This record gives sequence, structure tokens and C-alpha cells, in this order.
Amino acid sequence: MVFADRKEAGAILARLIEERFKGDLKEPIVVAIPRGGVVVAEKIAESLGAPVEIVVPRKIGAPFNSEFAIGAVAEDGEVFLNPYITPSLAKGAGITDEYVKKKAEEKLKEARRRREKYRKGKKVSLSGRDVILVDDGIATGLTVKAGIHSVRAEKPNRIILAVPVLPADKLPEFERLVDAVVTACTPEHFSAVSQFYEDFSQTTDEEVVEILQRHGA
Repeated sequence: MVFADRKEAGAILARLIEERFKGDLKEPIVVAIPRGGVVVAEKIAESLGAPVEIVVPRKIGAPFNSEFAIGAVAEDGEVFLNPYITPSLAKGAGITDEYVKKKAEEKLKEARRRREKYRKGKKVSLSGRDVILVDDGIATGLTVKAGIHSVRAEKPNRIILAVPVLPADKLPEFERLVDAVVTACTPEHFSAVSQFYEDFSQTTDEEVVEILQRHGA
């Protein structure tokens, strides 16, 4: 399956959620991972009549390639490391404890900047609510794991992970981490999230702010 864009992906997920839960959601709130996840989340929020909130985990890239995720940091500073980075690989790539600590601190600062820019100082409690956690896709899954960690700390009723696409071999892992997974595509052969979108252009800060203003909690 290839989605036209994030809006179409969100509309498909919205239908799947409606079919699966049939309105049986307790005070649902859609929590998106910026930036792209917010665009996907908007269609789900419209379908459910639910507000949109955000959680801001940040990817930690490798020294040799910032796009290659060696870890992710949650909003409380908890670091989730890529389990496929072996000690020998880490040594050869220059991935040291000091490097991870420094990058985690940098990413936390950026997360705080984004939270302030997007939320404008507002924060909605997730306690006791059904949280639909949304991103535009899963590759390594590290940022989503960090997002799950942050959401769970707020003691929601349930966490429902909704992503348009994730690798087939990662589905069982995420089904163990949350109460339910809703996805439209679980390919066996996977290289990048972008391959499943015709338009995967970068979402801007301004787009995120506009969506949150339209669907504020």
C-alpha cells in the first residue's frame, strides 16, 4: 500500500479505528508525535471528535549519519537505545556513552523548544483517558517507544498505537507494548517510511501549530 500523503493515511486509520472500536472509547484523546504524526492525527481527531495533544520524543542519530537512529530520548530524559548496535559496532562508529549523553541533552533542549512552540504553555492530562498515539510510520520504532513511555507515565486508561505503516516483524513487539495497534500496512520488505508515501514532504512547525489550534484540548 502507498498513501498519497499523510492526510490520506490519517483518514484510512480513522476508518480502521471506527470499525474496530465502534465508539467504545473512554474520553479519547489523540496524541501525536511531531511533526508528521500531527498531520496524520488530525483526520483521526476529526473522526472521533477528539482533541489533539502532542508528545515529543527525539531521535538520537549516529555520528556518521544523523538519520540513522541509535536511540531516542523521552520527555523525562529516559534514553532508549537501538538493540542492534553491538559493542563492536558502537566502537567502530564512535558511539560512546559520552556521545549518547551529549546528544540526549541536545535533543531534550530541542524537545522543550518544540513543546513550548507547539503547546503555547498548555498541557492536557491524559489520566484515565483512552490515548490514540499517532505517528506517520515506524522504522526502528525507537521514538515511538519513547513516546509510549511518556504517555504511560500519565496513567491513561488505554494506549492505542495508530500508525499507517510498520514493518511486519515489529508488529508483535508493539502489540506487547500497548493495549492495541491499528495499522493499515505491515510490509515484509521495508527500507524506509517514505517509500509508502507519494508525498512525504516535511511538515513545518507552522502546520503543527495550526492543527493544534484547530483541535486544541
